Amino acid sequence: MKPIVFLSLFIASSVSAGAPQITEVIATQRDNQIRFDVTVLHADEGWDHYADGWGVYTLDGTELGYRVLAHPHVNEQPFTRSLTIARPEGLTQVIIRPRDSVHGLGADVLVDLP
Repeated sequence: MKPIVFLSLFIASSVSAGAPQITEVIATQRDNQIRFDVTVLHADEGWDHYADGWGVYTLDGTELGYRVLAHPHVNEQPFTRSLTIARPEGLTQVIIRPRDSVHGLGADVLVDLP
């Protein structure tokens, strides 16, 4: 079965050492699983300030999965990392929420699922 791909593009106007931003989400479904390829933009400064993860949440805030970003990406901006979750029955939208080691959570991005 060929996967269905959903593409949502968000353009950041500038990079600062503020909260991380999601610039792209590709959600691909295969059977009852969804793979999220999430592109993050953040002016990582090193171990003291970097984008350290992003999560997938239902609209009511239930966490479906979390992708830990284990190190700074000072020279790799923006960067993309993946996470696969089991799709709960009837789920049509999720929130992708980035975070960093200083500011905590960045802005939510609403994603319609394939």
